Amino acid sequence: MAHSPGKTSKYTDFENLRAQAVALRRQGMSLRQIRDHLKIHNNDLLNRLVHGEPAPEWTKRPNAKDDLREEARELRRRGHTYDQIQMKLGCSKSSISLWVRDLPKPERRDPAEQAKLASRKRWEHELAVRDESRRRTKADARAEIGTLSDRELFIAGAALYWAEGSKDKPHARRERVVFINSDPGVIRVFLAWLDLLQVRREDLSFRVMIHESADVAAAETCWADLVGADGGAFTKTTLKRHNPKTVRKNTGEAYRGCLVVSVRRSAELYRRIEGWWCGIVGAATTTDLPNRT
Repeated sequence: MAHSPGKTSKYTDFENLRAQAVALRRQGMSLRQIRDHLKIHNNDLLNRLVHGEPAPEWTKRPNAKDDLREEARELRRRGHTYDQIQMKLGCSKSSISLWVRDLPKPERRDPAEQAKLASRKRWEHELAVRDESRRRTKADARAEIGTLSDRELFIAGAALYWAEGSKDKPHARRERVVFINSDPGVIRVFLAWLDLLQVRREDLSFRVMIHESADVAAAETCWADLVGADGGAFTKTTLKRHNPKTVRKNTGEAYRGCLVVSVRRSAELYRRIEGWWCGIVGAATTTDLPNRT
């Protein structure tokens, strides 16, 4: 069937323009240069004219998102939707659209899957909001503390010891300062308190208590670095035997067991700590709270 003269003319014009555009592309011109040279201001037409012709290397500028772009294209080839790609890569949908718009669209998702994905996105957003609120609250609270005076550290240390340290009992006399904890921050505060009390570091001994299945050597190194002591200040590590009937939760890489800090010849110091604690209790429960300064 013969083409009408009008259709033949339009087809010929397009092919002539395409031949010129392809030739310019192969000479190394960018789309903008071809557009200006041929005076074509329709982007769809311009893309059709150079379809199948690779862009010259000089136009492929290095971009920090190149890796993400390639990953997004690979995910699209596997049939992922924009939402799924955004969930995996954290990119904006506008960027994803630019990167993969030349690739075929995936099959339409099942409504149940769409609802599940939407629910997941809402939950992840909620978690991010909660994390930010948690971080901001902690930062504000930390700023409220500011610097500690010697008296404030003195009182905080006495309360900390009475909460976490060993105590003397009428049926079991243990008038000795022994402190155990798994929190590095708590250990640092306790050591700062001992420094305030002018307890010499050479009068301290340390011992690690840890489950036998953990990385014992790493724990010993970690605690030694924290307290700034060499191996001579540490006594033999206490290993906790495994009970197959219990389910342990402290099994991650960050698990370093507990550190026991003992003060040698500390009966007198222990008695003073007990007295300080009684003083704190008495002061905190006095009846003239409004007049406290």
